Amino acid sequence: MNRIWIHLIAAAILASSAPAWAVNPDEVLSDPLLELRAREISKGLRCLVCQNQSIDDSDADLAKDLRVLVRERLVAGDSDSTVLEYVVSRYGDFVLLKPPFKGATLVLWLGPLVFVGFGLFAMISFMRRRRTADGFIAPADSKAASRPSSSHAPLTADEQRRIKELLRDDHA
Repeated sequence: MNRIWIHLIAAAILASSAPAWAVNPDEVLSDPLLELRAREISKGLRCLVCQNQSIDDSDADLAKDLRVLVRERLVAGDSDSTVLEYVVSRYGDFVLLKPPFKGATLVLWLGPLVFVGFGLFAMISFMRRRRTADGFIAPADSKAASRPSSSHAPLTADEQRRIKELLRDDHA
């Protein structure tokens, strides 16, 4: 019985992770070559509502409008690059799922690398400070090794007397 539930859950997860293919039948062009070109262009355009889906996969009204716009431009005789230029001129580089590498999109391309670099630097700094604070790294000269550090100073006479009293109380 448990195996059936596991299979049902796995099937539900797989079915929900498949692309929606939101293109409606009334949007499909009668010319299969134009439709293929429209699909290829749509796969590279971001749904401005969903933002993580292409307009080909999105059910949003704006995505449908963009799909229709792409098809209208192709039927009018525009090339693929002309259609992309037209859509980008209206909505900006954000509409592209893979924005071009240029000055305005530099943060999009290099931002993650900068954050990873800062994270690695912070982690290495933290680990080095922790190592030296815990005394895992031995000092370079032997004189420094024989001197007590500020965190490991010898106990005063009062502290030693108090420890002996506490130990006597515990054993009593």
